[in-house]
Amino acid sequence: MTSKKWHAPGRLSYLKPTAIIDIGSNSVRMVAYEGLTRSPTPIFNDKVMCGLGRGVATTGKLSEDGIIRALAALRRFRTLCDYMGIVDIHVLATAAARDAINGPEFLKAARAALGVRIELLSGQREAELSALGVVSGFYHPDGVVGDLGGGSLELNDVKGAKLGKGMTLQLGGLALMDMSGKSPQKAIKIVRAALKDAKPLAKLKGRTFYAVGGTWRALARLHMRQRNYPLNVMHHYEIASRDAADFSELVERVHADQLASIASVPAARRPLLAYGAVVLDEIIRIAKPKQIVVSALGVREGLLYERLSMSARHQDPLIAAARELNVLRSRAPQHGEDLCRWTDVLFKCLKIEESHEERRLRHAACLLADIGWRAHPDYRGEQSLNIIANAAFVGIDHHGRAFLALVAAYRHMGLDDDVSPHIRVMINATMLERARILGAALRFAYVLSAAMPNILPHMPFTSRKGALVLTLPPRFKDLINERVLSRLKQLTRIIGRECDIKVK
Repeated sequence: MTSKKWHAPGRLSYLKPTAIIDIGSNSVRMVAYEGLTRSPTPIFNDKVMCGLGRGVATTGKLSEDGIIRALAALRRFRTLCDYMGIVDIHVLATAAARDAINGPEFLKAARAALGVRIELLSGQREAELSALGVVSGFYHPDGVVGDLGGGSLELNDVKGAKLGKGMTLQLGGLALMDMSGKSPQKAIKIVRAALKDAKPLAKLKGRTFYAVGGTWRALARLHMRQRNYPLNVMHHYEIASRDAADFSELVERVHADQLASIASVPAARRPLLAYGAVVLDEIIRIAKPKQIVVSALGVREGLLYERLSMSARHQDPLIAAARELNVLRSRAPQHGEDLCRWTDVLFKCLKIEESHEERRLRHAACLLADIGWRAHPDYRGEQSLNIIANAAFVGIDHHGRAFLALVAAYRHMGLDDDVSPHIRVMINATMLERARILGAALRFAYVLSAAMPNILPHMPFTSRKGALVLTLPPRFKDLINERVLSRLKQLTRIIGRECDIKVK
């Protein structure tokens, strides 16, 4: 264990790191998080493809080679935790260890390798944690969560923070490969029979199916790459059901190595793609969901969410993440909070009607508006756009992510530049215009206040006879110069309203 205490300036000082080690049927993974928060940020993420559950469905035993690889991975993870100073370690074991005859013997050896208690999850408990992971990662989810591992498929209904009664089926990729004799065509019959009475699917029609698990993420990445999708973020990637079914049928028929963009999928994952496609295709055929949405969060994040206080669970995960990034990267974090309230007043004066979702996006944009200040002025807009477009945010779809990225770009680059065409196409005309308005407002606010706190609250907008008036106390009158007035004129042009400044 490291003997020297240290703290990295790029980390939140009030958080203590925590780690979760997940002993799955196909992989053994460790994720270390910066701390227990509403929007946890991984600081280390590594896995070893052990194939621990290969053969369990037919032999009843864990693979000997898989056991050796898994124990070596666990010893490595234990050492890494020691050197990272992590004492809060949780270890979970799932279907392979649960179903195998030699599972208890393996868990005893794993416990010795880690020196930490291991929680062997029941199928229902695994389904519950997977669903809580989706609750953690999505804003008001509504649908069915399906967590496809190497040994099993867990299903659970979710609506907001309310869960149904979860269930587990022996339909994991490795299990299907074993039971079907490596025949995807035979796997179809196995899956169809198993899903016939799956109660969580009975109320999925017209709702969202949340796909959790490495095999489904790999399928989604293939789909994303083949369509030259403008973002690389997997979480909240959406596929219409018809499109997902067509793509799944293609993957079932074609050998994995012949698929376009297959290089984006690790070689160890490729043999399971066809079986993951079979399960997804049958779920779509039986339950008829509106869309498939990929979740990067599952059992591990569900466990973290479960450990939060009730007040922390009720926080908005997007706003929580934006606040943390604001603290870590802004010149004066309080200024981001000031911008939220200042633009509240501005949008009210402009009579811009906002849904709750649109308002939270505007607040997130305000909190993120200064995260690129350390870059050279010529590149702040581009850097901010890229950070936000690819950040590990949750609780936001890809359209909202594009909106936030564009606001940051407009704030730095101005409104006349040809800002990121491939990102602009992701939002509609109304949201694009709103991004321009907010970007113009932030440009004006920053040159007026120098990104310092406790200035904007004293400069509210009001609406008088159709014009906007910004009122300044006398002590701030010297802040007005030609550059400030030029930015105000830019805002005036885009909102189509006259603007004036009064000292009072």
